Amino acid sequence: MGNSGLKQHVLTAQKTGVLKLSQGHLNGFPPEFKQLENNLRTLDLSDNKFVVLPNEISRFLQLKHLNLNKNKLAKIPDCIGALTKLETLNFCHNNLSNIPRTLSNLINLKQVYLCDNHLKELPLMFCGLKHLDILDLSKNEITNVPAEVAGLNVIELNLNQNQISDLSLHISSCPRLKTLRLEENCLQLTSIHSKILSDSKISNLSVDGNLFELKQLTDIPGYEAYMERFTAVKKKMF
Repeated sequence: MGNSGLKQHVLTAQKTGVLKLSQGHLNGFPPEFKQLENNLRTLDLSDNKFVVLPNEISRFLQLKHLNLNKNKLAKIPDCIGALTKLETLNFCHNNLSNIPRTLSNLINLKQVYLCDNHLKELPLMFCGLKHLDILDLSKNEITNVPAEVAGLNVIELNLNQNQISDLSLHISSCPRLKTLRLEENCLQLTSIHSKILSDSKISNLSVDGNLFELKQLTDIPGYEAYMERFTAVKKKMF
């Protein structure tokens, strides 16, 4: 992107609070970004060439939406925890193998997208965030869902296309979880504890592509209770 084009985008963002610079071949923050520190609410830097997110990101304290989808990020700086007004965060399609614990400071997060990275563990720093509705961790390398998952307040948890072979029964204690996506993992039928079916709020359980046939779910105690929730939700939709 030419310098004049960038300046025009920055001038517009000063008025709107929205800056979109997708496909701009950026790997750092241009000096012009400094002019937006006090009023930028949406920053879209998707489809660029960032390997590391600059520490300067922490200066944009009014940010509510941050999109770095389709970059080459190997690391997110700890200082991102300063952006306490963030509501949506998109780091899909990067090279992340871990994420900073300071994300637990982002108490206003509603949607987090981390699909298609290299995460090997469920990021427990999101537990306790009361407003988090959606957490997308699909297409990672997660192998187990530990008991601490009970602290997640999400409505939808997407764990499709990981390597999960161990699913804690405590996922049934998630207070708001209604949609649980576990397609294309390494789960045995015995991994689906009856409490997940009988004692949870889950009304949409997706488990295609694991090490058992879907029809075998009907043999698990609690399946009828799950189907009652599933059917009730479907009726509300139509």
